[in-house]
Amino acid sequence: MQLSHSFAVLLAVIPIVVAQSAVWGQCGGIGWTGPTTCDSGSSCVVSNPYYSQCLPGAGSAPSSTASPPSPTNSAGLPGSTSTVNGLNALAKTQGKLYLGTATDNPELTDTAYTTILDNNMMFGQLTPANSMKWDATEPEPGTFTFTEGDQIADLAQTNGQLLRGHNCVWYNQLPSWVTSTTWNATGLTAAIERHVSTVVGHYKGIPSSSDQLPTQANLPFQSPDAWDVVNEPFNDDGTFRSDVFYDTLGESYITIALNAARAADPNAKLYINDYNIEGTGVKSTAMQNLIQSLKAAGTPIDGVGIESHLIVGEVPTTMQENLEAITALGVEVAITELDIRMTLPETAALLEQQKSDYQTVISTCMAVEKCVGMTLWDFTDKYSWVPSTFSGQGDACPWDENLVRKPAYDGIVAGLQS
Repeated sequence: MQLSHSFAVLLAVIPIVVAQSAVWGQCGGIGWTGPTTCDSGSSCVVSNPYYSQCLPGAGSAPSSTASPPSPTNSAGLPGSTSTVNGLNALAKTQGKLYLGTATDNPELTDTAYTTILDNNMMFGQLTPANSMKWDATEPEPGTFTFTEGDQIADLAQTNGQLLRGHNCVWYNQLPSWVTSTTWNATGLTAAIERHVSTVVGHYKGIPSSSDQLPTQANLPFQSPDAWDVVNEPFNDDGTFRSDVFYDTLGESYITIALNAARAADPNAKLYINDYNIEGTGVKSTAMQNLIQSLKAAGTPIDGVGIESHLIVGEVPTTMQENLEAITALGVEVAITELDIRMTLPETAALLEQQKSDYQTVISTCMAVEKCVGMTLWDFTDKYSWVPSTFSGQGDACPWDENLVRKPAYDGIVAGLQS
């Protein structure tokens, strides 16, 4: 007992030197063992019991007994001041094919939302967030359903918008018959070929471009300009992800899927899509190595999707360098799933940084010749996937949950004009 008391006294008088967290860095929370003080000019603010963050100019300090602030909407915080009312129109005048957004079928009953979504001056391209994935299109072996995918394809056609097919082969959102079957190589190859050829073939049409859209009235729906044929094949360390496809076929499953997609629709651009490949690093290097291998083997590959699910204050500084390295391999790139999340609640400082981050990402695509377009992963916080996936985080989109434009909208405009 005496030893413990003496040790406690000793700790009290020995100066402990710890590093400080940089602005936007973590500085506290349950289980946090890193720095709890912030660099000069920022202070540590509690966001929730598990996360405190260094915010510029903030005056609150973390406290283990403080109640976490409740997430708030944009009331009383800065909003957009831009007078530009057409992001897609501006992108096209600046030489890009589109600025678009993801959407999902349940949202299409929200008329306030669809009033914005349907304006092709604002959004020139749509990506179905869920309705073309494997579980939605082939819930039972060889039994296909396209009702919801067709709804979004029809909407794009009606609105005069491009359509992105998303996606064919992904480790997630698979029906149980795919994941529970004990496959051999022959059987799984046949399943991939059937799935990809049927889904891509269903939406096959004449080549899609924004200039040709008005002439496509003879089509039952809009034909995709591009397909995310293979989605998220890599772990963050650059190794191939272990899933039913890789574990059975190795990386050849990628070739099988791409060849099936090309045979089903020779006119669609074929992409591999992934996250955390925005800046240089082992995962992006792995993607580049894969592209080189595919091209050397004569496998069809036209582009790399750069998802861009990013965090406020953490946009990679090497993004342009990385995109240029990828396009130097003879493929195009697109920003396919852009959102930039923050730790809640919103503050004026976070919104300003988010505005700057959106500008950085958009201006990077503008600076890379073969970056053909940019897609928001839905445009409003009302339908963002972030809060349900990342506890305590959200407000990642350029429109708030009340469909009011945020400063991030101005960042997009500035990026398009760079």
